[in-house]
Amino acid sequence: MQIIIAGGGIGGLTAALALHARGHEVTVLEAVREPRPLGVGINLLPHAVAVLDGLGLLPALRAMAVETSALVFANRHGQTIYRDPRGLAGGYSHPQFSIHRGELQMKLWAEASARLAVVGGQRVVGVRDKGGRAVAQIEAADGPRELAADLVVGADGIHSALRRRLAPDEGAPCWRGVMMWRGTSWAPPFLDGRTMVQAGHSRAKFVVYPIGAPRADGLQLINWIADRRVREPEPGLTAPDRADWSRPGRLDDLLPTFGGWHFDWLDVPGLLTRAEQMLEWPMVDRDPLPRWRLGPTTLLGDAAHPMFPIGSNGATQAILDAQALADALAAHADLDTALAAYEDQRRPMCARIVEMNRREGLDAILDRVEALAPGGFANLADVIDPAEVAREINSYKAAAGHRQRAS
Repeated sequence: MQIIIAGGGIGGLTAALALHARGHEVTVLEAVREPRPLGVGINLLPHAVAVLDGLGLLPALRAMAVETSALVFANRHGQTIYRDPRGLAGGYSHPQFSIHRGELQMKLWAEASARLAVVGGQRVVGVRDKGGRAVAQIEAADGPRELAADLVVGADGIHSALRRRLAPDEGAPCWRGVMMWRGTSWAPPFLDGRTMVQAGHSRAKFVVYPIGAPRADGLQLINWIADRRVREPEPGLTAPDRADWSRPGRLDDLLPTFGGWHFDWLDVPGLLTRAEQMLEWPMVDRDPLPRWRLGPTTLLGDAAHPMFPIGSNGATQAILDAQALADALAAHADLDTALAAYEDQRRPMCARIVEMNRREGLDAILDRVEALAPGGFANLADVIDPAEVAREINSYKAAAGHRQRAS
């Protein structure tokens, strides 16, 4: 089958590799002419790592990333609320990796380029049907053109052109008043040098984890995300109007909130002042769609289900989409049946994650502890039942597709 993938991000490139491995003729069209390793850190959950392992990429991931040992939930005083072992330590079949998004994308780009057609500077702006085939309408530096295929997959992000065919009146992404600042800093390792931490609460949260091994001087590249509510949520609230949602951030916007967050194991303002880069953008998502397919087209990743970045689900769910699409096309000779099977498997779960993350997802427990003990605690059990914390966290993980190996 001839397949065009619109978008050369993590989801689109993983889909290209998975579909090519099943014998399809795949072309990736990416709007950027020459991708560069931009961005900051992400986490790949074990079920996504299993997909990449199936594509032969596990050795490369081990060389590029930090194998996450645990996710720690903490209050804004740095006190541990819950420690959740991750990856192999948590009983999963594969590691969880903390990795630089840009480096992962460039690795996927190189792997895909070696196996199939990957073309930069080609923005898919629309699709039309012609005799049961999908014709991608493309904008390029040398002018518009069209390219036909049996299937076009929209992996072109939250502003997807293919998504607009399904929801032409959708409007701007949904914003609930939270701004995010993301950055990387070279700093001394914290805890065991492999732990991810979410500290604070929904009005002010700090997420931090390493994305590289310590260098010769002992410093480690640390990824951090600072969330701060700047507007109260209200119906119809729209994100700040801007051409570039990844604009440079300012330290002065963070220190009034996070300047006093000195933990026994991490100096948060010290980490912020060490930032080698800092980007700012609104935390946004979109309402779940009632369907992803229209004729010989479907959606994948952020084009299908943009969600708040809670629970490390963004890249992970896109990678799972890629595997599910390849599996569905292998299992069903009829394209309509295959696309329906793919959507039936993935759309309900992703819609649930969108809704859970709007209710703060895994972060809800942080709000509860903040409300009960804003000044901190000497003993967590005096504030909240630890078993209740464990149940809530494990319930979210089950709904988001975490599956530990059978003992």
